[in-house]
Amino acid sequence: MSIEQKQIEIIEEFSSFTDWMEKYEYIIELGKDLEIIQSEFKTDDNLIKGCQSRVWLHSELKPKGTLNFTADSDAIITKGLVALVIRVLTDERPEDIVNADLHFVNDIGLQEHLSPTRSNGLASMIKQMKMYAFAYAHK
Repeated sequence: MSIEQKQIEIIEEFSSFTDWMEKYEYIIELGKDLEIIQSEFKTDDNLIKGCQSRVWLHSELKPKGTLNFTADSDAIITKGLVALVIRVLTDERPEDIVNADLHFVNDIGLQEHLSPTRSNGLASMIKQMKMYAFAYAHK
């Protein structure tokens, strides 16, 4: 499934909810299902800068040339947000991640329903994932 197809799937899922409380509950559930970063990668070097919560993110290049991301956070909503972005970008080629337009964030209304600090944190997570992908693409 392409990055675009994954985004469309998420947009369709969120359109089935009637209010933002249901959407927040769904985001929290996604965080509970997140593949957790291994403890050896839960280091200060893997902390996302610009997040109010503590978010650790690790990337790994798979033999087939795609990236795998794992993460964890000490905040349940933030953990769900990173799970959403990982869902879209994991198992994708670094070049595709670098060039991806992650429009689903706006399309499902996250920008307008997150606090400014959470919104900045989400942007920082996306930026870091794209930076990892850029580094792998230019090795």
